Amino acid sequence: MKIHGFQKTTLLDYPGHVAATVFTGGCNFRCPFCQNGSLVLEPEGQPLLSEEEVLAHLKKRRNVLEGVCITGGEPTLDPGLKRFILQCRELGLLVKLDTNGYRPELLGQFLQEGILDYVAMDVKASPENYGRATGCPGFDVGKIRESIRLLQTGGISYEFRTTAVRGIHSVEEFEEIGKLLQGSAAYYLQAYRDGGDVLGMRNRFLKEESSARETERMPGVKGSFQEEERIPGAEGSFQEEERIPGAEGSFQETERTPGADRSAGNGIMEAFSRKEMEEMAALAGKYMDKVELRGVE
Repeated sequence: MKIHGFQKTTLLDYPGHVAATVFTGGCNFRCPFCQNGSLVLEPEGQPLLSEEEVLAHLKKRRNVLEGVCITGGEPTLDPGLKRFILQCRELGLLVKLDTNGYRPELLGQFLQEGILDYVAMDVKASPENYGRATGCPGFDVGKIRESIRLLQTGGISYEFRTTAVRGIHSVEEFEEIGKLLQGSAAYYLQAYRDGGDVLGMRNRFLKEESSARETERMPGVKGSFQEEERIPGAEGSFQEEERIPGAEGSFQETERTPGADRSAGNGIMEAFSRKEMEEMAALAGKYMDKVELRGVE
């Protein structure tokens, strides 16, 4: 499995357990509010850690660590995921998988084989708003519904979660999300946090960089654009992602509002207030017993 990041200890990523977190690269979604834009858009340009090095650390720390969280990017795109999961289990570690739910056939296989202990699935939006939230116009939520059903009936611990973003979501749509997840064991609403690697901003930077390179090639244009420093071992390309209609290439640019650096549609992406988040939780809570807020001030 291609590992692009490794957090040696976390008390947050695996609820109730001391764990390590492993980051894979690449994703088949283009959510503009994604906090790991570089991993999604440029996995081949990120540092690459060897499986052997990561597994050696996990083995060394297995008396302290209780589990491993595998996140991304989207881990289910990596053909080495199952092998890595089995290697972690051989060390006596619990395995938590973070996923966007777009590969229910693989998720179902893992559940049937009993190789996962916990799954956290991101539910990006209400069914009608999924295309906008994922950056994939015309999105078919059938696979999302199937993954939800698999987790609800899979016999393991799981959670669903949504990062609420003003400019992407509305307060009212969380009742529709509640209906989508009706009867689920746990649902968390997460506060959006603006960061330096947000995908919408990262995509804009890449397009500006590409434009600069094209300008360099134009006859009569003086000066050169400095080549980016390559990281040893990062050569080569990441496995081709399973493409979703409308998600070809990089994240689709939305019409920019003058002066807005982080636009989504006609609005700027930002966090909702606590009061609004509580209203969302109340709407979704009509259909589930456990709905909680995370990271809300």
